[in-house]
Amino acid sequence: MSYIRQTSNGVKLKLRIKDREYEVEIKKEEQDKFKIKIGQKEFLFREEEGEEKISFARASLPKRDFFKKELLSPIAGIISEIFVKEGEFVKKDQKVLILSAMKMENEIVSEFSGKVKEILVKKNQEVKEGDILIVL
Repeated sequence: MSYIRQTSNGVKLKLRIKDREYEVEIKKEEQDKFKIKIGQKEFLFREEEGEEKISFARASLPKRDFFKKELLSPIAGIISEIFVKEGEFVKKDQKVLILSAMKMENEIVSEFSGKVKEILVKKNQEVKEGDILIVL
């Protein structure tokens, strides 16, 4: 279900595009700057001078592709086992690897369904909380 809701300093939207839902928030940061938040990713735009309507001329975009789905390490630890290969299709909630931390083995499951584009870790590799493990 899509919606548009006015907030005190911007607009919140919920959009459905090709069976995917996106939550979008647009806020005016400064006189000529706007922040657009899509999910957990934020984009900063600057309004072009001399335009009567908002024209997003310059943007500082993250280097990562917005449509990639990244599986992040929930805690620091060591990769004990990897159960998927690049090119393989995984389902949401499928076990993809084991992360050992504090003498415990933690099963890491995919938050998304999709094709494995990149595996950025190797067995016995140490990772920090928030590191990207797998890209779908």
